[in-house]
Amino acid sequence: MPFVRFAPRLFAYIFTSLLQKQKYSAIIKNEAKNAGFDFCGISKADFLREEAPKLEQWLKDNRHGQMKYMENYFDKRLDPRLLVEGAKSVISLLYNYYPSQIQNPDAPKLSKYAYGTDYHEVIRTKLNHFLSALREKIGSINGRAFVDSAPVMDKVWAQKSGLGWIGKNTNLINKQNGSFYFIAELIVDVEVEYDGPVKDYCGTCTRCLDACPTNAFVSPYVIDGSKCISYLTIELKDEIPGEFAGKMNNWVFGCDVCQDVCPWNRFSQPHNEPEFNNKNGLLNKSDKDWADITEETFSVIFKHSAIKRTKYKGLKRNIKFIKTGRS
Repeated sequence: MPFVRFAPRLFAYIFTSLLQKQKYSAIIKNEAKNAGFDFCGISKADFLREEAPKLEQWLKDNRHGQMKYMENYFDKRLDPRLLVEGAKSVISLLYNYYPSQIQNPDAPKLSKYAYGTDYHEVIRTKLNHFLSALREKIGSINGRAFVDSAPVMDKVWAQKSGLGWIGKNTNLINKQNGSFYFIAELIVDVEVEYDGPVKDYCGTCTRCLDACPTNAFVSPYVIDGSKCISYLTIELKDEIPGEFAGKMNNWVFGCDVCQDVCPWNRFSQPHNEPEFNNKNGLLNKSDKDWADITEETFSVIFKHSAIKRTKYKGLKRNIKFIKTGRS
């Protein structure tokens, strides 16, 4: 019978292919570690069927506020194969940014990820080195690197790759080290052995939902981005609505409340990235220092900082609002 004659060769091919996928997966994870990433997981590049109706409804309900770019490239956001020709795998990576020091408690607050050099600059460099290392070990690879810079649903892919679960606060939570991580991806045309998702360990806890100063959570796992302090202090370019007066908890760039109260972040460990350390005495600045900041000083201090996203005008608006309740 023809099948019996070809069966040994077919099984040998399948076995060899499986070994190659396992080998490539091991190389990727080893090189990710060498590049300095804390965690690496891999998923099959495919259409995110379950996410499509959720994203569509979220946009329809205008939960994205003025972030109109979220409406762009809807199909690409859900299917990485439309971003990278021939894509077969999404490599998800986590990079720790939890600091060893925090700000002067009386000063206007900055999100912890903004203490040092802009993460886009730091991680993009690491991603490029990582991709080069993979090409040396595996061969020709067509791929693109992303770090919060394209229509990629990074948290969803990280969850599918087993790096954690998306918590009720909509952040990716890693069971070993919490949620103070940057998420990055390589989308490549190499087929490898894939990882799978992990269990959701939020349980009955609602600390993040209860602690949100602006009641931005519509329900567990759903956030109204237009009410989030991070949106109000960074993405929003107009005046901050008066309804949020007295609710900003002194935050002027981003907000960490829903992460700070999360029990899983008791496992957070300080990062080892020098570029993320405090720059220009930022953590020691007083309330008066922030109130008196000039545009020239802003340009010097935040030249390579994520804080430049809000621009000088935006930062002054935020500082004024937490003091007076008016933009």
